[in-house]
Amino acid sequence: MGHEAVKAASGKQRRTLLIVFFLNLLLFLSLGAAGLISDSSALVANAVDNLSDTAVYALSWLAVGKSAKLKRGAARISGAMLIAFAGVVLLDALRRPFFGPEPVGLIMMGMAAFAAVVNLACLYLLKPLHSQDVNLRAAQTFSANDFYSNGGIVIAGLLVWWTGSWIPDVIVGLVVAVVALLGGLEILRDTNGESEPADAEHK
Repeated sequence: MGHEAVKAASGKQRRTLLIVFFLNLLLFLSLGAAGLISDSSALVANAVDNLSDTAVYALSWLAVGKSAKLKRGAARISGAMLIAFAGVVLLDALRRPFFGPEPVGLIMMGMAAFAAVVNLACLYLLKPLHSQDVNLRAAQTFSANDFYSNGGIVIAGLLVWWTGSWIPDVIVGLVVAVVALLGGLEILRDTNGESEPADAEHK
C-alpha cells in the first residue's frame, strides 16, 4: 500500500473513531443520568462502561498512524480500563441489597433500547474499516459488548417492571461486569499475541 493510500486509510479511521467517541460520550451522559434517576445498577454499569469506551476511542484515535508499539500500549490501557470498570460495577451491585430504592423498569428499558441503537450504529461505522489494527479490533469488541449488554438491560427492565424486584437489575449489572472483564482480558491477550511476532522479528 502506497503512502497516499495509507494516509487516506488513517484519515478515515480517525474520522470514524472521532464519531464513535462522541456517540459514546452521549451515551455515558444519558445513561448516567437515567441510572441515577431510576437507581438502576445495570444502567449505571452501562454508563461507566461507556465512559471507559469513550476513553478507549480517544486513545485509539490518538494511536492511528503511530508505531505498532504505541498502538499495543494504547490497547493494553483499554483492556486494563475494562477490567477496572468490572470491579466498580461489582461494588455497586453489592450495595444494592442494603441501600437504595427499587429501580424503575420503564426507564431501564427505554434507555437501554436507545443505547442499543447507538451501539449498533457504532458497529456499522467500524465494520467497513476491516483493519488488522489492534486498537480497531478493541473498539469493535467494546461496541459489540455494549450492544449485548443493552439487550440484557431491556430484559432486566421488563422483569423489574413486572416483579417489582431489584434482583434482575443486579443480575444484569453483574453480567455486564463479566462481559467487560472478558472483553478486557481478550484485548490484553490480543496485544500480547501481536507483540510476540514483533519481538521475534527484532531478534
